[in-house]
Amino acid sequence: MFLEERQEIILNMLARDGKVRVRDLSEKFKVTEDCIRKDLGALEKKGKLKRTYGGAVRIRENSHMVEVSKHRNTDVEAKQRIAQAAVKLIHEKDMVFLDISTSNLAIAELLVKMDQDITVVTNMIDILVVLARNPKIRVVFAGGKINKSRDGFWGGMTLDFISHLKPDIAFVGAVGVDVKENSVSTYDIDDGINKASIIRHSKKAYVVAEARKLSTDGNYNYTTLDTLSGLITDTLPAQDIQDAADSYGVEIILP
Repeated sequence: MFLEERQEIILNMLARDGKVRVRDLSEKFKVTEDCIRKDLGALEKKGKLKRTYGGAVRIRENSHMVEVSKHRNTDVEAKQRIAQAAVKLIHEKDMVFLDISTSNLAIAELLVKMDQDITVVTNMIDILVVLARNPKIRVVFAGGKINKSRDGFWGGMTLDFISHLKPDIAFVGAVGVDVKENSVSTYDIDDGINKASIIRHSKKAYVVAEARKLSTDGNYNYTTLDTLSGLITDTLPAQDIQDAADSYGVEIILP
């Protein structure tokens, strides 16, 4: 086997499992552990992985897509699957909070077609526009200072408004979810403060995140997994991620 082939297999294993061990790779490829360490060193220099004691881990991507409107058409099927799982958790007469998130926009697009007697609170303009089409849904808008991408509101007035609410259930978006490090992140600090407040004041709170976000990070950790009722995603993550979530008492909810 050529060196390039071996390194490509190592990267494929990392993408699948999130980590590799020098000893296991040495046995798999029937080469010395020193040879494997050189492979990992070369791949680290290329920015493909991060070496750890006895092996290596996958590098988590840092997402810099701040404007929600720019990625509302990405991962459309995944968001629809998340929305299908989320609406099953909503009951008649519930007050539901949907924050600024394209997954939450997908939830709104399902809710507007349903015949449920619910109240929806949101600080996202697109969600307000969608839900206004169904007169049976009582819509409450959390205004304040418009955000940078002009797709919703946050700031002191928004936080003050949220502090007076007690939603039955809330769904909050995320840029990244690091299950092993017990953190949920977003890119903008004000957005993160908003999300943390929503979680704190809601009876039940769920993070909605496509499976790819389990390997990405934002720059601001706004909550820990153990503050949540669950994580709603579109596909079953790797077993080590499931085990880590279980250790925090966090249910992974699938469509």
